[in-house]
Amino acid sequence: MNPHDTSETSEAYIALGANLGDREATLFEALELLDLQPGVTVLRCSNLYETEPVGYVDQPMFINMAAAVSTTLEPHSLLSVMQQIEARLGRVRYILNGPRTVDLDLLWMEGQLLDTPDLILPHPRMLERAFVLMPLADIVPEHEPSGLYTTVRTAIEKLGGKEGIQLWRTCSWRTASALSES
Repeated sequence: MNPHDTSETSEAYIALGANLGDREATLFEALELLDLQPGVTVLRCSNLYETEPVGYVDQPMFINMAAAVSTTLEPHSLLSVMQQIEARLGRVRYILNGPRTVDLDLLWMEGQLLDTPDLILPHPRMLERAFVLMPLADIVPEHEPSGLYTTVRTAIEKLGGKEGIQLWRTCSWRTASALSES
């Protein structure tokens, strides 16, 4: 992050998914691009899960994950950065919920409740989607003060199962201390 930035820092959670091309490599490239953005630092990432498509089902399997970021950006600015990354990585929108090289969704941002035409926070469907909840459960701290941890765990229990979701591989994001050592 820019050391001269005096803005407040917020934690945010982003869902990432891909089902075209080298899915795993694209997700890691998206994480790298997020981390390179001024005002954004990737803190940790979830495991990667292979998931069946939802909605438009005539498409390849997805790999989904979630990332926790620290940011000084306002929600709409962070969304804009995410959409620029999607475009850079070849995202096109031909079919609603259709195949994509990458998808980045802003799920939750500390202290933010929004309902605008282009952004709703918390994400309105995140608690209905196992492919979002399972990765999110990997990265939300148990003692997170907003109660998000309990909300996510309760939503997973209500969904009653994890059909169509399987662990693809584990992921560990480099720590801030490791970055400063290099």
